[in-house]
Amino acid sequence: MTLADPVRRWRARSGEALFLRVAGPHGRRSRSRIHGRPGPRWFEPDAAVRVVHADASMFVGGLRSLLLQSLHPAAMAGVASHSDFRDDPWGRLAGTSTFLATTVFGTADDAQAAVDAVRTIHQRVRGVTPDGIAYAADDPDLLRWVHVAEIESFLVAHTRYGSHPLSPDRADEYVAQTARVGRALGAVDVPETVAELTAAIEGYRPVLRATPAAIDAAAFLLREPPVPWTLRPGYSALASAAVESLPPWAIDELGLRRPGRVTGPLARAAGHGATRTIRWLLAGQPEG
Repeated sequence: MTLADPVRRWRARSGEALFLRVAGPHGRRSRSRIHGRPGPRWFEPDAAVRVVHADASMFVGGLRSLLLQSLHPAAMAGVASHSDFRDDPWGRLAGTSTFLATTVFGTADDAQAAVDAVRTIHQRVRGVTPDGIAYAADDPDLLRWVHVAEIESFLVAHTRYGSHPLSPDRADEYVAQTARVGRALGAVDVPETVAELTAAIEGYRPVLRATPAAIDAAAFLLREPPVPWTLRPGYSALASAAVESLPPWAIDELGLRRPGRVTGPLARAAGHGATRTIRWLLAGQPEG
């Protein structure tokens, strides 16, 4: 036995634990179907969306998108009233990660089935915000907000922490490709370029604000994360990177401290360290 053997075993065990946390207890079976089932896909093997969504920078992008999405009062009211993110955050994460993987890497019919399942759930999500504004999860404009906040977050995170950041043309390709999923879910006027994506985010600024539910969600994500103490340092690094990558106005709305000349670079360094570690751990996982 060489010194490399214990390291290899630790890497395999740690990578497996991380993968199952994110993908859920049936993650291996889902991965085998998503990547192994024959048939046409929505996206080609070299598609920009595949480059982004296969990278560890998605961990930063996912946290960032949750924080940004929470600033829409109707979207946050729907999550607070109809989601089990507090009681079962890992289950919710597994569902979201499986949906993303299926639509990007799975067969076309599995991708459509995943979209249809989400749309069925959205039809049942109705309510009224604490301010008396009616909302519906299948409202096309609300779906558009969730989409643009998510896609902009994934792109920002990949630009900062991706192993192979996209060129400007490839970034436009990414936005256009993800628009297919947004439209399939029922969103309207979906951006297809980075410029259109930026304009869409700015267009929502008048309605965005941090409700008490958004502040509570941010505290849960950043200060009360549902992770064991052994994983807190890595999670904190991802969370710091996510906050640092938010636009200043969003940081202010959520009542968070803006990164300074020292804390900003430290947060970026922590983000690079965390994403590189995740990439290394998951790269050691067996296929299937």
